[in-house]
Order: sequence, then C-alpha cells, then structure tokens
Amino acid sequence: MKKWLVRIGFFILVLFFAGLITTAVSAFWLSRNLPNPERISERAVAESTKIYDRTGKILLYDIHGEEKRTIIPFEQIPSNLIHATLAAEDARFYQHTGIDLRGFARAVIGYIRNRQAGPGGSTITQQLVKKALLSDERTISRKIKEAILAILLERKYSKDEILSMYLNQIPYGSNAYGISAAAQTFFGKQASELTLAEAATLAALPNAPTRLSPYGSHQDELANRRNYVLDRMMEAGFATKEEATAAKNAVVMVIPPRQGLIAPHFVMYVREYLQEKYGENAVEQSGFKVITTLDVDMQNAAEKIIKESAELNEKQAGAANAAAVVINPKTGDILAMAGSADYWSTPKPNGCKPGVNCRLDPHVNIATRSRQPGSSFKPFVYATALKKGFTPETVLFDVFTEFNTYCNTDGTPGPSAGPETHCYHPQDYDSTFRGPVNLRQALAQSLNVPAVKLLYLAGIKDSIATAQSMGISTLTDPSRYGLSLVLGGAEVTLLDMTSAYGVFAQDGILHPRTAVIRIENTKGDLLEEKKDSAIPVLDTEVARTMNSMLSDNQARVPVFSPSSSLYFPGKKIAAKTGTTQDYRDAWTVGYTPSIVIGVWVGNSDNTAMRHSSASVMVAAPIWHKLMAYGLDKIPPEEFIAPEKKEPTKAILRGAYRGGPFVKIDSVSKKLATEYTPPELVQEIGLGPVQSILGLINKDDPLGPPPTNPYEDIQYSHWQSGIDAWTLGHGIPSATVPSETDDVHTPEKHPNISLVLPDPNLDQLKDIRQITTSVNAAFPLREVSLFINDELIDSKTAPIITQQLTFPLTTPLAPGNYTIKITAYDAMENKETLEQKVTVVK
Repeated sequence: MKKWLVRIGFFILVLFFAGLITTAVSAFWLSRNLPNPERISERAVAESTKIYDRTGKILLYDIHGEEKRTIIPFEQIPSNLIHATLAAEDARFYQHTGIDLRGFARAVIGYIRNRQAGPGGSTITQQLVKKALLSDERTISRKIKEAILAILLERKYSKDEILSMYLNQIPYGSNAYGISAAAQTFFGKQASELTLAEAATLAALPNAPTRLSPYGSHQDELANRRNYVLDRMMEAGFATKEEATAAKNAVVMVIPPRQGLIAPHFVMYVREYLQEKYGENAVEQSGFKVITTLDVDMQNAAEKIIKESAELNEKQAGAANAAAVVINPKTGDILAMAGSADYWSTPKPNGCKPGVNCRLDPHVNIATRSRQPGSSFKPFVYATALKKGFTPETVLFDVFTEFNTYCNTDGTPGPSAGPETHCYHPQDYDSTFRGPVNLRQALAQSLNVPAVKLLYLAGIKDSIATAQSMGISTLTDPSRYGLSLVLGGAEVTLLDMTSAYGVFAQDGILHPRTAVIRIENTKGDLLEEKKDSAIPVLDTEVARTMNSMLSDNQARVPVFSPSSSLYFPGKKIAAKTGTTQDYRDAWTVGYTPSIVIGVWVGNSDNTAMRHSSASVMVAAPIWHKLMAYGLDKIPPEEFIAPEKKEPTKAILRGAYRGGPFVKIDSVSKKLATEYTPPELVQEIGLGPVQSILGLINKDDPLGPPPTNPYEDIQYSHWQSGIDAWTLGHGIPSATVPSETDDVHTPEKHPNISLVLPDPNLDQLKDIRQITTSVNAAFPLREVSLFINDELIDSKTAPIITQQLTFPLTTPLAPGNYTIKITAYDAMENKETLEQKVTVVK
C-alpha cells in the first residue's frame, strides 16, 4: 500500500510540474508579441466605419465622423460617477492586482447557474487593456494576454491613474469617448454637474454602448441596467437606500442628438447588427464600408409623411407617435424604416420619463418593438384555414357567440364557472352583428366573431405555425395563446409583419428581410454579401387567394367607404387594417407584388387613442400616402388570379342551410344565369339553418360531416347564437326563386362610345384629352381610362354626367396606341371598349 501511495504521489507531482511548465511556456510564448503597456496612454487612431445607402454613394453615417473626446483630471471626476462605475464594473478594483479571482469565480458560477456570466468577470484594468491594446475576439489566448497586460499595467500605474485612463478613454456610444464627452453628449453638462441618476446611467453604458444607447430602441434595458448599478452602489455602501430609490424614480432628461446622420432608426438598426456580428471594437475601429438596402428617397418621404401625419393625429385622435417600414418583397430589402414620428424631437409630454410615461419616445424604434397587431393578424389565420380546404365562399355567422364553454350562451358565467372564469364574446367596433357572411366579406370588413370562429376551425397551433413560417418571430410559446389570438392577442413587430405580408405578395415565397447588401474592409476585401434566398412557405394558390381577398375593395364597402384610404382607382392593392380592442395600437399593412408597406400609430406608453375606428382614421391615411409615393417609383404589376375550383361540399361553396341547393344572383336574389358574374353567384340551401360545426368536421373539413355535432364542445354555443339571431331577424324559409336574373344581361351592360379623338379618323394629331360617352341602365360606379394597358385616370361614383373627359398631362407623342375604357355600374355589370389609334406629327 505504501508503495502504491508513493507512486500516486510521484505521479501527481509530475503532473503538477508539467502543468506549471506548460503554463509558463504558454505564457512566455503568448507574451512575446504583447503590445507595450505604456501605449495605454496613447490615443488610438481608429479607422472609421461608414454606412451607405443602396447606391453606395450617399453616406448615411460615419461612426467616427464626429468623435468627441475630452480628457479631464481624475480629481475633477465626481465621486458619484467613480462609485457608479466601480459598482457597475469592478467593486473590488482597489483590492485586486489587475485580475480578480473572486470576481472571476462569480462569473463562472453565474454562467453555470444561468448560462449567463455573473458580475465581475473582467476587471476595469482588463477592460481598459482590451479596449486600448487588444480586440474583442473571444479566444483563450486573447484572455491570457489580457490578464498578463493587466498585471503589468497595475505594476506601472497607480489605481487612480488606471481608473482615470479608463474613464477618459472608454466608449460610451454616439461617438463619445470618456466621461466628459459622454456628459456633454447626453446631458449637455460638465461631468462635475451630473446627478446620481445621470451618473448611474452613464455607468450603465460601457456594458453595451450601442444596444443601451440613450438614443436607441432599448430604453427599458437601459433603465434596468441603471437600476442594477444603483442597487450595486447601495450594496457597496456608495449610496443609501433613499438615495438609490430617488435616483431610480428620477426623470433622466437626455438632450436631442446632433443631426449628423440620415435615416437614424435604420442606421442604429444596422449598427446593432454589425455590433452583434463583428463586436463593438471592430465596428468602432476596423473601417468597414457598409452598403445597405436603404432607398434614401423612400426614406425621406416616409419620415416627412410620418412627421406631418403624427402632428395631425395627435390633435384629432390623441396619437402622438407613428412608425413605418417599406420592404421590397421580391428581395427582402428594407427600403425605408421610420421608427418614430420624429427621431430629432424631444419626448412628449415635457417632463415625461422615457420608457415609462412618454406618449412619444422618439429614439425608440417602434418598428422593432413588440406591439399587439389587432386584426392585422387575421390573414395568417385565414391562410391557415384556406390550406385546410376552407374557401372564400365559406359562410360563418356573425352573431353574438359565447366562446367560453364554462359560460352560458348568453355570456353569463355558467354553473361550472369558477371565480377566475372570464366569459368571452367579442364584438365589432360598432357593436353590430351582420348574420351570415362569407370569409371574403368577413376578412374585408374585419369582422371579429367570424374570425374567432375561423381560428377555432383552423386551429391555434397551426395558425401560429403559419405565422412563424412567414417570418413572425415573437410567438415563441404557442401554449400562451387562446382564441383572442386572431384579434391581436399576441405581440408582434412592425418589421416582422411587413416582411411576412411580403410572402402573400410573392405567391407564398419568403425572401428574408435584410438591411445589408455587402460589407468591405479597408482593403476592399468582401466580408459579407447578401445572397438572395427564396423559401417556399405557403401554397401558391393559398397566397393568390389571400391576395384576391385582401385586394377586394367591393367586399370592404359595407364597413369602409368605396373610396377609403385602402382604395386606389384602377389598381388592385391588398391591405389589412388592425386596431386593438382598447385602441392602443392602430395598424395598416398593404402590398403589391413589388412593394410592402406597414404603418403603426399609437402612443409609446400605451395610452389609448380617442377613436374606435383608429386604424382607418390614423394609420390608413399614412399608409395610403406612402403607397402612392411608392407606386410612382415602380412599374405597374398585377396579382395573378387564383385558379377557380368548385368544392364538392355545398357549405364550402357558400351555402349555410342544408340541401337541396340552388344558385342565385346575390344582387337580384333571382336564379343565376350564364350572364351573372361568377363572383355574384351564390349557392343557397333550402334546408334548415345550421352552424358550420354541424356540416363539417373541423379536423377534416373535406371529409364526411360529423355524425353527432354535439361532440364538438363549441357546437351548442354556436348554434344557440345562430338560432337567437334568426329568430330576431326573421330569416324566411328558403324557396326556389321563380324568376331568373334580369339585372346582369347584355342589354343592361354600360354602353361606351369614344367621342374624342374621333374613332373614324385614321390619323390623329395633338391629342390632349380623351372624351367618352357612357350610357348605363344603373348608376355608374367607376369609369377608367387605359392607354396601352397603363391606367391613366379613373372617375368614381357619384358620376352624374353621361360624357366624361380625361385630360392628359402631356399630348400623345406620334405612334400607335390602344385606348381602353372600362365601366362598372352599381350592379357590377362591366363593359370594355378598345380603340386603336395612330398619332402623327
């Protein structure tokens, strides 16, 4: 036994000396190329990173373009700031010799417990070495070099000298280096004048100068970090509990930034991306040339429209803030991003606390913040339902419906309801129920009860999966959500929503959004280049059907006006609005195949707006102006129509009664004929009125109907609501109409003739206007002029004259043209006239 113990002891001794020698050799080898620690007091000359627009010609931001650095003596640095910095970064600074083994152990334990480094991982001396002499690379060799240099530095300089160099050199963000420049940049005062709350705020910044910038989007994280610093100061005895509490509650007023950059929210978004990918030091010092996706003209238009509209919205609706995102759905390029009503303004109202009670928090980028989307989330649910076999013609009943089965059908708690039971019976903004409506009408009119029913039919998890596949990144826990999800019960970002709607625009293809086209270093070497990625995430026909539904202006008319902010004469533009039920958020997201625009309006602090129809009144007008500007910059492009399919089940063809079935004209209510427009053909059942849950199995919509519909827990509640509505509205028993459709016949179509230019002339000169005459049996809804298939102008109802003139902005140049005039009447009769003409000099 003694012999074995001697051998084991010898073996351990050998291992110890071998490890000691290896460590010494490694340290010696690594120390050969160490920078001279005396360089620590020298000012490093950084290569400036520059961020450009998509052309590479317009400089958006020069990261070191206005570098601010003022050295102040250590004795002039206020004790509050010194204590705040020590509490935040290195409370044992005056006890260790450059590296803090106790702090290092805390960091390791914190990582083991929380997978996140605890406080105390790097001392102030190590941070100074890393920032001034080394880099941000995360390698063991760099960490060893950092430790060696920290020890050498502590031998050469006193603690006060090291802390003075740290506080005079460390970056605080916004090109402010050192505490004096930071105090001037963010608070407009000398460092000696800083309050405790301001000192704690500055001490919070070196941890992540870009992400925690007072001019950035993460004000809540900055506030949390500031409060952490104050807590640490209290623990270390640098501040009393009363002082720390008062500083936490204080309003920290940040002065507006200098106007030295273009597209500030977009630039900060790009800079944050660079910092996360390449590190803070690399962004600060490596001289990157970053070519972004930004269209400066589109950005300027967005900022101007947002600012002007927000001022009006604040007066009319109590909405002080707004944001917009513009994306090219064919590439995923972010063309514009305005994250608030005015980045350069001050928080509103005066004296408010940013991140707490400011209705306008101008530096926070709302485009990347989670907000409730209201009804603008509905398209993801409708797309999921279409994937499962439901159709735009499928009818659901918009009637009072209680969806909590622990409650009675009248919306009161039932016998099984507990004290925490909340009955759920949503309504629309006007508290009106419309009875039987098809999915096309329900989506276009943004009706809530049919949407909740459709979410139940489509499935919550499947609807979330659809949204996630299209790019919605915030729905991380599907178990949290119930049927209110379809009305905006979850939180999403404007950037995600705008990008996701681009999937519809591209017939089911996702082009992931991007802000960067390429990045080069100072030598011109390519570090990163965008590669287009086309990911199929939605069935093509489902996407095309959604485009058809979302661009159907006629289906919107019962709720929106015929010429609402969602309508563009002669153009098919898909759009969806959304307003949260407490009127805190208003959204409009819309698109063509070439451009997607998302707009949010509200207040930064979630204060409610004054108008129940907020999205139409405050968000849609902004969206319309932006879309009008965008459409002028791109060639016209139409959606591809979905294939017309005839479902085998009558309920999926629009019937909501049992059979037998007949087809009628939805306008005249007479039997449909070959002349009845297909979109107006309605199939009706002659049997009893029944809930859709009695006609289909929600888990297999295309399969056989349920043998016992009461097995579905929602059936009795849905049917009860339908029975009450039909009783109150007296739906008559269905009978076969005795007459055929006489509204949609050839002789009832509008009759169009060309007046000017004279169609009888072979050659024409100096054409400055087009005049047409339209006779119609019914009032005209719209008359449009096209030249060579390009929309020139439209006249919309009320149209009171038979002869209509379309002035041309410029006379037609010599050449051959096809003049086309289309006319729609109020009964959806359509007629088209085409005339070929030749213009000569």
